[in-house]
Amino acid sequence: MSVTDQTAAGPARTTVSPRPTGLSEQQPRPLTSFGPRDVLAIAAALVAAVATTALLWTQLAPLTGLIGYVVVTWCLFVLIYAVLIAFDEESPALRDRVSAVIVHSLALLVLAALAFVIIYALVRGWKALVHLNFYTQDLHSTGPLAPLTQGGILHAIVGTLIEISIALTIAVPLGLVAAVFMHEVPGPFARFVRTVVQAMTALPDVLAGLFIYATLILIFHLPPSGLAAGCALAVTAIPIICRAADVVLRLVPGGLTEASYALGSGQWRTVWHVTLPTARSGLSTAVILGAARAIGETSPVLLTAGATAYLNFNPTNAPMMSLPLQAFTGVTSPEKTQIARGFGAAAVLLVLVLLLFAVLRVIGGRGPGQLTAGQQRRRAARSRRLQASYERRAAAGAMPAGPAAEYPGGMA
Repeated sequence: MSVTDQTAAGPARTTVSPRPTGLSEQQPRPLTSFGPRDVLAIAAALVAAVATTALLWTQLAPLTGLIGYVVVTWCLFVLIYAVLIAFDEESPALRDRVSAVIVHSLALLVLAALAFVIIYALVRGWKALVHLNFYTQDLHSTGPLAPLTQGGILHAIVGTLIEISIALTIAVPLGLVAAVFMHEVPGPFARFVRTVVQAMTALPDVLAGLFIYATLILIFHLPPSGLAAGCALAVTAIPIICRAADVVLRLVPGGLTEASYALGSGQWRTVWHVTLPTARSGLSTAVILGAARAIGETSPVLLTAGATAYLNFNPTNAPMMSLPLQAFTGVTSPEKTQIARGFGAAAVLLVLVLLLFAVLRVIGGRGPGQLTAGQQRRRAARSRRLQASYERRAAAGAMPAGPAAEYPGGMA
């Protein structure tokens, strides 16, 4: 460290202060840094883990199964990486880097498993997916030995869309209203409802189908149909939506609701205009979780709607097919063409789920206070109407002159 002093009587004079003793020449690396040494350590640990697992699998303890191979490889990878990092880092940095590797590697494993499922379904069903008739025909005139150029899964696509629409029409209002009730009306009954909802979350899907079968079909004599299947799917989706929405509503800042009450709004007006719009994004996630639970069910649909090879648009009469049931019946068949149709139905189901999630995210993905273009236009039109009404009242002498924004309700 140098200090330069210059006086009027002479030239500049430079003095050098001595370096403080007791300081390390090499400063420790920040815990959150990630450099070339970390990349080399990860690569070396991964190669060593794969090689060690291969040696164990082929020479020392011959075993079978891809899942076991992946689990053993991951455990060895984390262990070897921790040993390599321990040579250069102290205990805090070692714990930080090992924790980061565990978290990121598990995330990569989950993504790899998801990608494997999607790619495997697409590859196995590609022979059926490339034919246009696969999306425009049903199977009522197609035998199990018919080529892939005949028949399709149109009846299953229509059935799935009708059933999931009925299920969400029933489950979304009931689930959200129950969540609002548990959040806004605390008490013994609300705790009882919360307990029932939590218990129904672990309800086996087949019991939901049996419940609808025993009530709508056996007692009320409703024929097996898409309506009964939609009700069964709604029973499975309601507790998921209700529980997730209850958690989201608890995260709404209390200051927002208190400000609404302070301005004179009632409880339910505050819920409708403050609480629900603030939690819109989380509520859409709750609906997505419920839809994901319902759209992939097979046993409730089989019990309440049956299976058919015909295209049926009437949800109140006659059996109705669904994509999960079509995929199940296809992949369990010994015929290669049926197996291809089953995997093709599974791939189409994945695409429908992604489209449904995208639509729900667009609807509920806006943040609090963000308005769509239509809402902004309606808000501007309402402001103009209020301004014109104020000017007419001011011209008639009913109100003093002045900007409309100075009076309550004058400008939106």
